[in-house]
Amino acid sequence: MENWLNHSLTHSHLSLWFESAKMSESTVDLTKFNIDAPRWDQTTFVGRLKHFFNITDPRTVLMSNATLDKAKDLVDSFRAGSVPPGTTEEQLHYAKKLYDSAFHPDSGERMNLIGRMSFQVPGGMAITGFMLQFYRTVPAVVFWQWVNQSFNALVNYTNRNAASPITTKQIGVAYLTATSTALATAVGLNLYTKKAPPLLARWVPFVAVAAANCVNIPMMRQQ
Repeated sequence: MENWLNHSLTHSHLSLWFESAKMSESTVDLTKFNIDAPRWDQTTFVGRLKHFFNITDPRTVLMSNATLDKAKDLVDSFRAGSVPPGTTEEQLHYAKKLYDSAFHPDSGERMNLIGRMSFQVPGGMAITGFMLQFYRTVPAVVFWQWVNQSFNALVNYTNRNAASPITTKQIGVAYLTATSTALATAVGLNLYTKKAPPLLARWVPFVAVAAANCVNIPMMRQQ
């Protein structure tokens, strides 16, 4: 509960949290603390679970650009071997969490909000809910499958591997192919299951998305 409250601070309180030198925790030892090392033991399932929950925390999408930039500055300062007096390990852990949630690991550029992994839970759940709700008519199926594949394409582009760049043409082909696959599958199954029980018809969006991902992911990651 205490961690949740800390992470839910307003921007002004967060600034004070970053800058305060009066916390009970001892200041960080630059020679012992590794800001790029995972906070939890990655040889255990629980450690990996905590790690990925931490870096995909949806609450980080609510942080302002100024707050994210402040976190980046603190991470960069530590990597350069210098941090503000009074900085604690907890402050560095949280700054790194915000940094990982918003900045590309290769380029260091701030990523668009919709494409961030921390936006996947709220964004994906909303789109999934609409696909499950509006599945009875062809126009609704086409629209929401298109929205979903556009969302997926933006996520893939945002989290692309900068070391193996993908061309605009490759992105376009992957997007069009995945969208066409999803639409063809969804519309075809929607027509096929028109007289089927509603429970069975609700599986159509899942099958369509799964079929599209079988095309989209390999094409986007082909490099």
